[in-house]
Amino acid sequence: MYAQPDLARWQDMKFGMFIHYGLYSLLGEGEWVMFNKPMDKDEYALLTQRFTAEGFDAPALARLAKEAGMRYMVMTTRHHDGFCLFDSQFSIDDFTVRRTPAGRDLVREYADACRAEGLGVGFYYSPMDWRCEGFFFPQMYHRSALRMRAQCHAQVRELMERYGKVDVLWYDGGEDYWLAHGRHLNNGSDENFREHPLIENFWGEAELNDMVRRTQPGIVINNRLGMRRYGDFDTPERKIGAFNLVRPWETNDCLAVSWGWQPDTPVRSLQNVVHLLTDVITGGGNLLLNVGPRPDGSIEPAHAQRLREVGAWLRQYGEAVYGTRGGPVRNDERAGGAVWKDNAVYFHIKTPECTAVRLPLPGVTAFDGPVTYLTGEADPALLLDGGVLTATLPARRHEIETIVKITLPARADVMYRDFDPDGFDAYCM
Repeated sequence: MYAQPDLARWQDMKFGMFIHYGLYSLLGEGEWVMFNKPMDKDEYALLTQRFTAEGFDAPALARLAKEAGMRYMVMTTRHHDGFCLFDSQFSIDDFTVRRTPAGRDLVREYADACRAEGLGVGFYYSPMDWRCEGFFFPQMYHRSALRMRAQCHAQVRELMERYGKVDVLWYDGGEDYWLAHGRHLNNGSDENFREHPLIENFWGEAELNDMVRRTQPGIVINNRLGMRRYGDFDTPERKIGAFNLVRPWETNDCLAVSWGWQPDTPVRSLQNVVHLLTDVITGGGNLLLNVGPRPDGSIEPAHAQRLREVGAWLRQYGEAVYGTRGGPVRNDERAGGAVWKDNAVYFHIKTPECTAVRLPLPGVTAFDGPVTYLTGEADPALLLDGGVLTATLPARRHEIETIVKITLPARADVMYRDFDPDGFDAYCM
């Protein structure tokens, strides 16, 4: 028997860096360029002759993540094109970074750099492989499909056994209905794909994840592999996950436009990133924010600058982010929301239209705080009526968001054990 996934530690981290880097970075058209153009696989493979990664500096990347206030990282060890950034002995046609002018195991450099900065180590891995006919036509090329599956199991084992402690395994494209991109087996329809004998349990996720958990005690695994999606956490992509305090989740999104590097694309503003983080954590989730290194492996200066600005904000207000859980009231995409930690509730208020916040205080008949603004405003006016505390917000507000800290007379998880967020009216007035 293996150790249970250390979800509490992962949820405490709250904010991570996603890195998409590979052969596709050389073309600057996104990580799906091979499929979308489409490109002949042999033509695409010629990109290995140009892959030098001379600007890929794993220690600098890890330092940047730490400066940005991120607590863990997840890097693409292999994307859907099948190209490995690690020295795999099981890659079909030896399609790895070792066969490029770079000649380095970038995954090893990355993992070592993460640990040196005290960051959690996450590996992204796509089991699918566009170079295999069996991915698109598993009936017609069944041996190819099985070879692709064997490659997946062997490479995941390599990643788990050869790179030290791994905190997160992040599958992508491994849901069974992705086989043949869910179309060819059903004459262009996705309906009833789950009942097809070649679709059901194709990847053998239970067997694979059992090996992962035995090899990496405490690892957390996402939900993007197999039919039943036996993951520890859900992954709403480029959207805010629903308010969920029971099932762990993580939103993955981009700092710029795409996952893989594209030139001259806009980058999110500081306020936009902070509000995205606020929306995620008040809903109970983590945020995994992507950067796409340039062809040489370096980060766009504008992207690095924005991340450092986010880090500066978190150094001031991280108390209201790290180690928190969403709630106890429901969040609101327009106004903001709340998180709690120990005996404190923190309101993250995004809009000046919200003039007061309301917090139920079950069983409390008298309350004198303290209630303070982390963002520097004067202490708010308080009113306790019918077991609900109202804190009036100042007219002049913080330019990014106002953060109100309410110190409770008991631990929040005890006070709100039987509290139903759906039974409480809007917290924002």
